[in-house]
Amino acid sequence: MYIKVNVVAGSKKEKIVKKKENSYVISVKEPAERNLANTRIKEIISTIYEINVKSVRIISGHQSSNKILSINLP
Repeated sequence: MYIKVNVVAGSKKEKIVKKKENSYVISVKEPAERNLANTRIKEIISTIYEINVKSVRIISGHQSSNKILSINLP
């Protein structure tokens, strides 16, 4: 399953807004450096879908605010 995520890194509060079925806007406190924001995004998506963090992969957008993630649902 693929999920589109628009990331706002370095914000003051964490916020998750669901735009469509598989589309989110996620604000995280972590900065967009040293892979900190990407790691936090994967943690948030894994808690939303109640899966292991290792089941979430970033397919495209590693250095962009628009990302496509792949998740393996059981």
